Amino acid sequence: MKILKYLGITFIVAGSLFATAYFIKSNSKSKVTFEIKSPKILNIEKKTVATGKVVPEDEIEIKPQISGIIDKLLVEEGDLVNNGQLLAIIKVVPNEQALNSSKGRYERSKINLKNSKIEYKRNLDLFNKNVIAKREMETVELNYNQAKQEVSNAYSDLQIIRLGSVGGSSLANTNIRSTIEGTILEIPVKEGQQVTESNNFNPGTTIAIIADLNKMIFEGKVDESEVGKLKTGMPLQVNLGAIQDEKFEAKLRFIAPKGNEESGAVKFKIEGIVNLDSLEVVRAGYSANASLVLERKDSVLSISESLLQFDRKTGKSYIELEIGDQKFERRDIKTGISDGINVEIISGIDINDKIKVWNKTESYEEFDKEDIVE
Repeated sequence: MKILKYLGITFIVAGSLFATAYFIKSNSKSKVTFEIKSPKILNIEKKTVATGKVVPEDEIEIKPQISGIIDKLLVEEGDLVNNGQLLAIIKVVPNEQALNSSKGRYERSKINLKNSKIEYKRNLDLFNKNVIAKREMETVELNYNQAKQEVSNAYSDLQIIRLGSVGGSSLANTNIRSTIEGTILEIPVKEGQQVTESNNFNPGTTIAIIADLNKMIFEGKVDESEVGKLKTGMPLQVNLGAIQDEKFEAKLRFIAPKGNEESGAVKFKIEGIVNLDSLEVVRAGYSANASLVLERKDSVLSISESLLQFDRKTGKSYIELEIGDQKFERRDIKTGISDGINVEIISGIDINDKIKVWNKTESYEEFDKEDIVE
């Protein structure tokens, strides 16, 4: 019995020793050695990026002055046109009611003219015989001249309703011409399509959109938190989505006085004159990003933003300063501007201090294979 008792005690002691050794081994890990970094003297720029596109400074929509059907289109999209160049010809389709009314007016005016002519000749004979006074004769002559003018006006109105112009003038309303020199960006109509005239009550059908692609602007939007730091005349660097690894210089010329809400944020429109002379082919509507420098400081004490830590209660920033071999203490600091990578240090440390890289983690190789549970 004693032998069994001793064997039991032996097994218990051996098991305890084995369990203790296994626990110590499985929970022992390599000690983390923190890296340290020192502040540097850097130039820091605080920037914002405005998204938008590059568009012509002026886009002109060509609209007809008379309704009808597109008879001929003489240009295509992408063509260069001169001021006054013929773009399209409209075939007039007269309104039946207006045409009938105009015909009736023309016929009535001819009847009145015929009657006025007879009366004029009768009174002229009487005047020559000194039967009527000169004043009465002048009144008859005035009525006769007015009747002739009414016939001319009625005929002109009839021609306009029928043909869209009077006498086939080269500047007829049926001839659609360019009003500027530039490139045709879009022709939203086709031959045979009906178009309506532009007037006080109707904007009319757009026949062509023309712009000078030598004068381009950047059109974008910035957030309300940054618009207060912008000023007209500020330089911009524009990157085009269609052209990689090339930047274009621009200058801010306009900041909208009113913002518009988009997805819960208020955005303000900005415009900048951009120089695209280096491009052989310029196309309207390129997507673009413009970088604006909101604030810049040269030769300031700076550290990487990754070294900053923040107090959970106060939200204030601090760093951990090395005071001995892998020994660190908290040091509150005051920061300035940041470019998203480096941040200016106003007070709290100097150039010779060494700062803990607090977010260092152990690499995979530093773990023992037995610590990894499959």
